[in-house]
Amino acid sequence: MTGFFLRELSTVGDEGTPLRVTIVGLNYAPEPTGIAPYTAGLAEGLAACGRDVTVITAYPHYPQWEIAAGYTGRSREEQLRGVSVCRVRPLVPRRPSSIRRLLMELHFGLRAVLSPWRSPDAVVIVSPALFATPLLTFRARLFKIPTCVWVQDIYSLGVAETGAGTTAARVVSVIERAALRSASRLVVIHDRFRRYLTTELGLDPKSMDVVRNWSHIDTSALHRDEATRRRFGWLDDDVVVLHAGNMGAKQGLLNVVRASQLAEERGSHVRFVLMGDGNARNELEAAGPNSRLQFIDPLPEGEFEAALASADILVVNELPGLTEMSVPSKLTSYFATGLPVIGAIDEKSITAEELRAAGSGPIVDPSRPIDLLRAAESLANDKPLSRALGASGRAYRESVLAEETAISEFDSVLTKLVEPAYSTRIDEYSTAAGAA
Repeated sequence: MTGFFLRELSTVGDEGTPLRVTIVGLNYAPEPTGIAPYTAGLAEGLAACGRDVTVITAYPHYPQWEIAAGYTGRSREEQLRGVSVCRVRPLVPRRPSSIRRLLMELHFGLRAVLSPWRSPDAVVIVSPALFATPLLTFRARLFKIPTCVWVQDIYSLGVAETGAGTTAARVVSVIERAALRSASRLVVIHDRFRRYLTTELGLDPKSMDVVRNWSHIDTSALHRDEATRRRFGWLDDDVVVLHAGNMGAKQGLLNVVRASQLAEERGSHVRFVLMGDGNARNELEAAGPNSRLQFIDPLPEGEFEAALASADILVVNELPGLTEMSVPSKLTSYFATGLPVIGAIDEKSITAEELRAAGSGPIVDPSRPIDLLRAAESLANDKPLSRALGASGRAYRESVLAEETAISEFDSVLTKLVEPAYSTRIDEYSTAAGAA
């Protein structure tokens, strides 16, 4: 174990060398959904800016909760699009639960702590995984390396809003507060995240920056494709309402299943499509198979964009009562398509705020599947309105959710974070060298 500490001390960057950044996150490309595309996008974007980027991550396992084919052994190293990627094998639960996910995060954190960090000037820790964060910040503090925690989800809100109980929410709040306070700086993905962390967890707003997530998909592949529609059996008169991404508890997709059953009962032309995977998929498939419901496995890059753009309407669905815990990553992709988006979500949620800001589509009660169906039928019958909503979402994506802007802002955060620590480390190592 001493060896990896000695490697950390072996070199210190000088002013003529590129900024060295190590990003530690549980999810990374080629995982197609969730946080992975943003972690990969940040790493690749910083590398394109001339930074020396190393990523420590897990073997691909999400959203199917199974190690991807071809990833064997305990660890491996790759070079992906200018980024050095060190992968470690996590304990992936076949049936994820709160305890199993906690164990996976802790195991990943231990493996990441013992991995080579390659003497970074700054470390970015992606949360999730929250429970790995204290381990990682501890190692960084030993060598006075500044850390930035990138908050993609708020754990304590997730526990509270998914009904795990008041005591559990309080315990997780204490852990989350301590973990986030251990970082030198925080980057959050929405202003409402900053407000919550400030007012509810008592964190210093001056320690946070807001950097919005961006649309990460290949826009050149975003075009309606009749061959794609035929491939999936979508008829000319089908109104395809598509949900893309994870199928888990917080998505509350039983609402979509119920809406599809109503569509069949009413002889509606609306076809609901759930594209992706997740721990709730088997339950959803068993809940109500019918002629107006279809499941599609996760698709590779290119095919995913074609399927998304070949739908007629996109839907984001959340469990009733979710208001603050996360900003669905799928919205950034949805807005890029130019299609209208229905939000079956809480009126007071961050997601609702985002849809209203984009002007991209109606918001309906996530506990009333008939409202979802009626909204889809209404949009199908009003083509000019659908086109206008889609165009508004695309404009919002281009003005607010541009990748270049986000990478530049994140790079600026890291540069400012490194400057004082960098000067201190140079002085300390110069003194040590002189004494030697």
